[in-house]
Amino acid sequence: MRLVFMGTPDFAVGTLKEIINAGHEVLCVVTQEDKPKGRGKQMQITPVKEVALEHNLPILQPQKIRAAEHVDYLKSLEPDVIVVVAFGQIIPQEILDIPKYGCLNVHASILPDYRGAAPIQWAVLDGVKESGVTIMKMDAGLDTGDMISIEKLLLDEEETSGSLFGKLSALGAKALVRTLEDLEKGVATFTKQPKESPTPYAKMIDKSMGEIDWTWSALKIERWVRGMNPWPSAFTHIDGKTLKIWQAKAGEEKKDSQGLMAGEIVDANKKEILVKTGEGLLAIQSLQLEGKKRMEVSAFLNGFTLKRGQKLGQK
Repeated sequence: MRLVFMGTPDFAVGTLKEIINAGHEVLCVVTQEDKPKGRGKQMQITPVKEVALEHNLPILQPQKIRAAEHVDYLKSLEPDVIVVVAFGQIIPQEILDIPKYGCLNVHASILPDYRGAAPIQWAVLDGVKESGVTIMKMDAGLDTGDMISIEKLLLDEEETSGSLFGKLSALGAKALVRTLEDLEKGVATFTKQPKESPTPYAKMIDKSMGEIDWTWSALKIERWVRGMNPWPSAFTHIDGKTLKIWQAKAGEEKKDSQGLMAGEIVDANKKEILVKTGEGLLAIQSLQLEGKKRMEVSAFLNGFTLKRGQKLGQK
């Protein structure tokens, strides 16, 4: 097929590579603008642009894809289909109407669940047992288009947003290429979504959302640790410093935690740091103090003393 690919982050890279390997003609790769990053504020290209450069593909980096000159350019390419994977801008109707087969989107959830910008993170935060990808034909709504194919997988007990990200990226790439084949053969089926989603809108994650509320249950905090990994990371405070928590496990209340308040340390040993929560105990296994590297609890306690009753969460 003759197609235009629109995508920006790592999640979209696998799909672009699968499309290229399958022999489809990529007329243009549309991705977000280069942005300064890091302390040096050096301009950094998007992961999708890196792949496009490797394969000498035409690249378009519009500030606003809806601008008339960009719409006219895409029309001039006469693509059979436009593939959209985490592009980062809303696609206007006049672009949706350009290709013969419409615009196909790889969405990282089993629609109509988790419509929105951060379906992977919210699946982990909510503790769902199953996730997947949906290939849909885009319409003017937010992830409301007709579904063409769905691929599912079970989440591991210790699934993080990072690990699920990788799995769904690979799953979506292969599903998209199979969908293109079905469209060419005329055997693709289209299923309308219900108007309402059974889950809340998967709103974008921001850095402040990583802060742990110790009045939550240990189970919710454990999911928060996994769901915020790798970004923005779940964090708390100790002695005025930020403390990131990378790995933790929820457990039941014990007799020695009685009389303590949520957020107070019950015990600290070489294996774990036990913290009282609103319901149950959280066993912290891997953490990172501000200005230090990530480390296991045993290494952390070699240079940092924690006492029973010491409270986390105070800035």
